[in-house]
Amino acid sequence: MIFGPVPVARAEGAVLAHSVRLAGGRLRKGKRLEAADVAALAGEGLSEVIVARFEPGDVGEDDAAQRVAAALVRDPAAAGLRVSAPFTGRVNLLAAGPGVVELDEAVIQAVNLVDPMITVATVPQHQQMGPGGMVATIKVISYGVPGDAVARAEACAGGRAMRLAGPVVGRVGLVMTVIPGGPDNAKGRAAVEGRVRALGLDMAGVVEVPHEAGALAGALDGLEGDVLLILTASATSDVMDVAPRAVRAAGGIVDRFGMPVDPGNLLFLGRLGDRPVIGLPGCARSPALNGADWVLSRVACGLTPSAADIAAMGVGGLLKEIPTRPQPRAGRPAGAGGAGDGDRGAGAREPESFPKVTTT
Repeated sequence: MIFGPVPVARAEGAVLAHSVRLAGGRLRKGKRLEAADVAALAGEGLSEVIVARFEPGDVGEDDAAQRVAAALVRDPAAAGLRVSAPFTGRVNLLAAGPGVVELDEAVIQAVNLVDPMITVATVPQHQQMGPGGMVATIKVISYGVPGDAVARAEACAGGRAMRLAGPVVGRVGLVMTVIPGGPDNAKGRAAVEGRVRALGLDMAGVVEVPHEAGALAGALDGLEGDVLLILTASATSDVMDVAPRAVRAAGGIVDRFGMPVDPGNLLFLGRLGDRPVIGLPGCARSPALNGADWVLSRVACGLTPSAADIAAMGVGGLLKEIPTRPQPRAGRPAGAGGAGDGDRGAGAREPESFPKVTTT
């Protein structure tokens, strides 16, 4: 592609690089100039105009973006994605429903190394998406690129560089514990139900029990749902604390306690039979993003993280402070630490804005 100024008389067939305002309207950048456009430019007294001119073998921006998108995801429907029509050198890949994004990062990196004018930008690995959310955008920066560059990008794209893993479970059960003077569970319940609905799942039931291992174990044993959630009135501080003990007492296993994501340090993950159990950190009472979102979305979509997967969440795991709570990272005096300071304790009682529900 040749870019630069040319005499207006020789601009027909070239792509206008910058918009030009005319007495009778405006010629927008990216327009392939026709004879009437050239005449209009000459009528304004312009002697030259900046354009992009294609050389043999060049591919226009829209065609190039469409070809690269098709090479990255050969079967969009099977990948849980929708592909937008190309516009201004861009094609977007959109989530067809709720789910979690899986990316072949090496392939995307390889495509981005082919030519600086061919770019693929995505959301982070394992990002939770809602229907219509943008998973990736393929943008060709210049008005055209050499055909051999497009062919090389296609060759290394692989056809399955990204997909949306949709939910593989349908119902979630929640058990909440209660302590005298503890937090109002209505707010926590609303936040958890919002997360469940965002994944396209249903609540199988919500039960409240005293904050005791025996009562909690009994509730878990009878709780319906493909995934079981526990939200305790006092956050879990040790693998031998009330909620992990209750899971084991009910015949389950605790695979991991603690995660390098803040807020969300005090999460634990286990199993009761073939059903995943997630012990939610106290910050799950807020709808703000925290480590529980990362784990719940992956579990719901059949991508239950291993201990190594959770350990790897530390890079990028320092999330934004929640505006509705103190700033524990900056305000603690030296030596005044403790397990999960930001999540620990029942905190002040929330105002009674909803009636307390014991069983649904």
